[in-house]
Amino acid sequence: MPALAAVGALAVLYLVTLVYAVGQTLLAGTLLVIAALALWAYTSKKTVALRYLFPGVAAAIVFVIFPMVYTIAIGFTNYSSRNLLEYERVQQILQEETFRAPGPAYKFSLHPDAHQFRIRLEDQEDDKRVFISSALALRQPASLTVDVLPEAEAKVVIGDALPLKEVIAQQKDIKALTLRFADGKQVRMTSLREFAPAQPLYKPGADGSLTNVDTGEVLKPNFKSGFFENAAGEHKEPGFRVGVGFDHYRRIFTDKRFQEPFARIFIWTVVFSALTVLFAASLGMLLAVLLNWEGLKGRAVYRLVLFLPYAVPGFISILIFKGLFNANLGEINLILNALFGIKPAWFADPFLAKTMILIVNTWLGFPYMMVVCMGLIKSIPSDLYEASAVAGAGPITNFVSITAPLIIKPLTPLLISSFAFNFNNFVLIALLTGGRPDFLDISVPAGTTDILVSYTFRMAFQDSGQQFGLASAISTVIFLLVAAITLVQMRFTRLAQDDNGKR
Repeated sequence: MPALAAVGALAVLYLVTLVYAVGQTLLAGTLLVIAALALWAYTSKKTVALRYLFPGVAAAIVFVIFPMVYTIAIGFTNYSSRNLLEYERVQQILQEETFRAPGPAYKFSLHPDAHQFRIRLEDQEDDKRVFISSALALRQPASLTVDVLPEAEAKVVIGDALPLKEVIAQQKDIKALTLRFADGKQVRMTSLREFAPAQPLYKPGADGSLTNVDTGEVLKPNFKSGFFENAAGEHKEPGFRVGVGFDHYRRIFTDKRFQEPFARIFIWTVVFSALTVLFAASLGMLLAVLLNWEGLKGRAVYRLVLFLPYAVPGFISILIFKGLFNANLGEINLILNALFGIKPAWFADPFLAKTMILIVNTWLGFPYMMVVCMGLIKSIPSDLYEASAVAGAGPITNFVSITAPLIIKPLTPLLISSFAFNFNNFVLIALLTGGRPDFLDISVPAGTTDILVSYTFRMAFQDSGQQFGLASAISTVIFLLVAAITLVQMRFTRLAQDDNGKR
């Protein structure tokens, strides 16, 4: 057992080292923590019970805690489509840039040589000066230098030149090559058909600056903006990731461009979630009561039909409703036009769009509530209804005095979880309206039917610049809001239950 644990520990340490080597420090730390917990749980005599729980704990760390911590961490950086890379990688990319230096250019062609390749160079000014490279695998590390010899000295027979599409397929590897002549001169690929003298465009300085050899321009790294900049403050792409502290959070709550849509969208998100839970629970409870009526014939058929909306995949139902609500060709507007002469603009009018979303989400949510309420009603002792019937009470009195009070208490946790789910119901908004119609008085991408999670998605993936750091900050705020609202709901629910218990 100790030997097996030692082997496992060494394997995990090797894996952690590999993950850390590729720059994933947070993931490497997470794996190290899990490995340490596993080693402790399965080797200590005091942690026998933990051995059975550890797989679940490890899964929670990897799939819940790690993504949460990673998202929060990104919210404190300038991570975006313009600032994707680490500083060292950006510096390397810029130093790998070259420019055309004086000297003769060579036409080149790529030729197969068994399982390798050779490059043939022909002087554009003197077609008798032909050179052949040594054999290449074209899967070599970057910046490989390869010797070339005159064709007569190479003494090799090469195959026919590969077509241009093959050259394009190997372009990345060919660009990494530097071909060196016998006199020490070097050439690099400058186009799909040409090699020419080239030299690095930037010369690194001791202070981290880069000097343009061709123009003399000096670029210095700015660790606030995440870019190399010249004296005029102009950015040089690509940018690199830097920490920005609480800047994104300040933008969310203080920048008017974000503050106003954020407040509107937050209010609508709460209203949308609350009304969805109210409508779906009310309709589900009503139908559950009706389907538990002993005098109703064909109850099994009704149950099956009413449960079908929940059995159909949600995205299919949403897309079907999107077609039904189409302003010109949708069946709903065709019926309304035939009966009342109206054709509502469901997708163009903000109020109608929100109404449509609530209708569709209620349709998707009521079957589950109905099934749960049916089960809860079945658990109510029949003696209570018999006593109520003896007292002469009707169905409404039974519902208000017996059914509702007895099922609302066990139903409360489900209502809270349903509220939290709809608070982040991205699929409905994305497939039905896409958040539109958009606000017309703001400059950021936000719509009247956007909820916070869809607004975050648009900020991260549809706005120009793809601001992942800002989107992560908004996601963190959403998480805190949902957690706070859920805690408040649970607190009020507990107080209400305590009051009922005292009575």
